[in-house]
Amino acid sequence: MKLFVGLGNPGSKYAGHRHNIGYMAVNRIADDNGFGPWKSKFQGVISEGRLGGEKIVLLKPETYMNNSGQSVGEAMRFFKLEPQDVTVLHDEIDLAPGKVRVKVGGGHAGHNGLRSVHAHLGDGYERVRLGVGHPGHKDRVPSYVLHDFSKADQDWLDDVLRGVADGIPHLAAGDPGKFMNAVALKVNPPRSGGVAKPDAKSAQSAPEPEPEPEPDTRSALQRLADRFR
Repeated sequence: MKLFVGLGNPGSKYAGHRHNIGYMAVNRIADDNGFGPWKSKFQGVISEGRLGGEKIVLLKPETYMNNSGQSVGEAMRFFKLEPQDVTVLHDEIDLAPGKVRVKVGGGHAGHNGLRSVHAHLGDGYERVRLGVGHPGHKDRVPSYVLHDFSKADQDWLDDVLRGVADGIPHLAAGDPGKFMNAVALKVNPPRSGGVAKPDAKSAQSAPEPEPEPEPDTRSALQRLADRFR
């Protein structure tokens, strides 16, 4: 059994914030993979389902971001799980928008949600880092993450969420490489090969090729005589 946790803040006021991309990701996982209805439990809401042969519980803590670990720790203890059975999906300002990375262990890099999870689980859990970009200066980070995604972000955001939902069965099966491939197929779909054909305008304006010169069959004496005519 695996526990997938999306970090965010509860309530419609926060729903579109960059800080809530973890919530958005588990919502999309539930919708696209036929999970059950959300219900209140563990100081949050959960949805249950299966990915492949693995039972999965999705959790959105409602303790607010800074106390996320309370909810995650309670769920982990109830299901008798170890930290390695837990995957946390969260916003990552140190990754460009649309970039996704999987990581196990290490520090929380100042992320208050991860800081709280660390306090209750240690650092041995898995993370899916969902890039939202950086505002450029550390003093602007709080207002940046606690602000809605812009309209210009919507296309790549939808691609990332669809990719995460498509690839999550691979992550549940312990194959982060295939998970990342599934995300990449949505974010950077392959382009068809072949040589592009020129359009009509460029074809019309293209210069005609110069004709090949005729070979000179004259003898050396004839060429010399022709020069003085």
